Amino acid sequence: MANKTDQTVAALQKRNLEAAMQLAQISIENSQRILQLQMETARDLFESGVSNVQALSHVKTPQEAMELRARAAQQTAEKMFSTSRDIAEITAGMQDAMSKLVSQQLTSGSQELISAVQGMLQGMPLNSHAAAETMQSTFEAARKTLEQVAKASSDAFSAVAKNGKKD
Repeated sequence: MANKTDQTVAALQKRNLEAAMQLAQISIENSQRILQLQMETARDLFESGVSNVQALSHVKTPQEAMELRARAAQQTAEKMFSTSRDIAEITAGMQDAMSKLVSQQLTSGSQELISAVQGMLQGMPLNSHAAAETMQSTFEAARKTLEQVAKASSDAFSAVAKNGKKD
């Protein structure tokens, strides 16, 4: 009996490790996307700054200089808001993918863990059925809580992205 329980626990640990590796991969990929976006934004802002300096050298009146600076400030602000919106969208997508993976892992893993614990509790003088039901309700509550937190977080990131698009 212990051998079957050991195998179940080992399989559960293997799936948890695989899920952790998937979470790390999602995090790495999205971090790379955000870094790439930041580098592109920095490059664009640098090029825009160089272009504005060159344009300022050809300005003849203070009024033209003020207008050029105002346009440059407006373009910079728009680029920064756009980048912030893109980062919020990437983060929301990453968070959604991670919460789905963790929720799936909790759902499938909890059943297997309950089965393994029931196997270990068989033959013991305590009520294994009640212990298994308690564990199952605990896992279900954890899964529901995780889903609520994930939804609230996703809604918050979506609201940031939508508010940025209105500007």
